[in-house]
Amino acid sequence: MVRGMLKGFRLVMLLTVLLAAAIPGAAVMAETSKTGEQTGNLVYVVPVRQTIESGLQKFMERAFKDAEEHHAAHIILDIDTLGGRVDAALGIGGLVRESKVPTTAYVHGKAISAGSYIALNAGKLVMEPGSSIGAAAIVTQDGKAVEDAKSIAYWTGEMKGAAELNGRNPQIAAKMVDKNLVIDVPELGGVLEKGKLLSLTAEEALKVGYADAKVSSKEDVLSFLGLEGATLHEFEPSWAERLARVLTSPTVMTLLFVVGLAGIAIELFVPGFGVPGILGVSGFALYFFGHYVAGFAGVEDILLFVIGIVLLIIEIFVPGFGIWAVAGIICLMSGVIMAAYDSSRAAASLGVGFALAIVVAGFFIYYFRHKGIWNKFILREELKTELGYVSQESKDRYLGQTGVSLTTLRPAGTVKIGDDRIDVVTEGEYIEARKPIIVVKIEGTRVVVREVIEP
Repeated sequence: MVRGMLKGFRLVMLLTVLLAAAIPGAAVMAETSKTGEQTGNLVYVVPVRQTIESGLQKFMERAFKDAEEHHAAHIILDIDTLGGRVDAALGIGGLVRESKVPTTAYVHGKAISAGSYIALNAGKLVMEPGSSIGAAAIVTQDGKAVEDAKSIAYWTGEMKGAAELNGRNPQIAAKMVDKNLVIDVPELGGVLEKGKLLSLTAEEALKVGYADAKVSSKEDVLSFLGLEGATLHEFEPSWAERLARVLTSPTVMTLLFVVGLAGIAIELFVPGFGVPGILGVSGFALYFFGHYVAGFAGVEDILLFVIGIVLLIIEIFVPGFGIWAVAGIICLMSGVIMAAYDSSRAAASLGVGFALAIVVAGFFIYYFRHKGIWNKFILREELKTELGYVSQESKDRYLGQTGVSLTTLRPAGTVKIGDDRIDVVTEGEYIEARKPIIVVKIEGTRVVVREVIEP
């Protein structure tokens, strides 16, 4: 049992060490710049071509810091996004507004929803033919429009404020958020009725003063900015950030749950720390690694998960009427779900992963059931006669034999059969000493006698 507990805690310690070693290392790698010491007429191109969330915000913070340190002349935001989280967009918008390096939003695809807010915070906004900006309604994680008046009013105010930064019509920004607004925009043909969100093409954006120019390439952007001949530096995500995007995808996340849960379960119930335990620990380490680098998970989420594993191990070896197990499951699930960008999606992935892990772990535990941890609590060896074990000498040979009582049988006593003294019992009757008896029954080691009545 002690050896099993040590194995369990060894599993937890390995998980903790892997997480502690991987995450800071990833953070350091993510901070490493590829630009060297180049300074002067340098223009940074920062891609905004993904869902807007905290991972993108961390990436852009790194990019803007790097641009400032290298005294970049300008930052071009290469935007093509369908939006994302409002809180992340607000953080990125503030970063763009407060940047010491002048910033231009280059919309070459779509700047929808939260993407339009980021674009409006830039000092200049240029658009490629065929691109669009707007449709910034608040939606839930499952794509349904939010109808709460306070939320709409708050986001409308933020969009209007971003538009006013550079003298753009705030009512147009408001119409991008609230479909029930009715506004008059002569450049777009007059009154825009309620019932439809406003989205502007590149040509429309030019007409209403939302776009400063229509361009076809990054070189055109440089010409518009008067920076012909400047060095373009494409600021790309680090290897850790690229890996994090893969690890945080729903499919990969579910696979990591299956590997993590099944591996740890197999390791706990099948002896020997080997491949299942290493795979299980690695699965969860990669999960938290990806979510930490992406900006979703914090150290507290990882700690909560490790506490959950410890509590589950305690439940196995210390009887707690299920209390330790319940607390461990709650901590484990909370740590995993809190570390995710989308809690509901993480919960669903965890549920699917748990179900699949039960099947995988169940197969291995059943197959290796004779080697598992339960054998530490169950005595499986049998002391069989054919194996050379003899528990008591058989007394079957006395059945039907006669003898004489040496003591009074009341009903137990001693008799003599041949040369053997034997402890016996009667069937309930009283037999005096020195009376003839006969053995009438053998019940294991129990010899039952009866008095022989002489004719």
